[in-house]
Amino acid sequence: MVRLTKIYTRTGDKGRTRLGDMSETDKHDLRVEAYGAVDELNAALGLAVCGAGDDHPLTPELTRIQNDLFDLGADLCVPDRGETLDWEPLRMTPAQTDWLEARIDAHNEKLEPLDSFILPGGAELSARLHLARTIARRAERRTVELASRGDVVGAPAITYLNRVSDYLFVAARIANDDGARDVKWIPGANR
Repeated sequence: MVRLTKIYTRTGDKGRTRLGDMSETDKHDLRVEAYGAVDELNAALGLAVCGAGDDHPLTPELTRIQNDLFDLGADLCVPDRGETLDWEPLRMTPAQTDWLEARIDAHNEKLEPLDSFILPGGAELSARLHLARTIARRAERRTVELASRGDVVGAPAITYLNRVSDYLFVAARIANDDGARDVKWIPGANR
């Protein structure tokens, strides 16, 4: 269990921060960028949940994803250096992605296939979910870049980020009255 008794530590005053294993790194380190983007995604989902309200059918799903995003941040902030730690780091699991895929499939059954790309918008909740989707894609890019430079990132973390953006796309269509309020892109319409 996490216990926070002091909010400021002054560690960051000189551009440094501590990772989950208590090692120190620069605040501009790619690992910090990756889990920072996940944190930003979580905040964007918080706005979506507030806009949806407690009674919206997507709210429990979005709240569950927010919890999973904290798991993801915890995963990313503890590098796997092959060392034995005094504790077991929290890592993403394939089951978390499986749940997303099941929700995507269930929601997609209600939607008509697309015959064009859609513009982010329609209902306000849909627009908020599209914004969250783009943040998810950035978090995914940062995490994949982190992995490509040789830092160990678990495959379930990368897969989850890829799938959460797919979920948010479908959820945005659900928020648009099951796609009825989707705004279609019309290529070259204003030339």
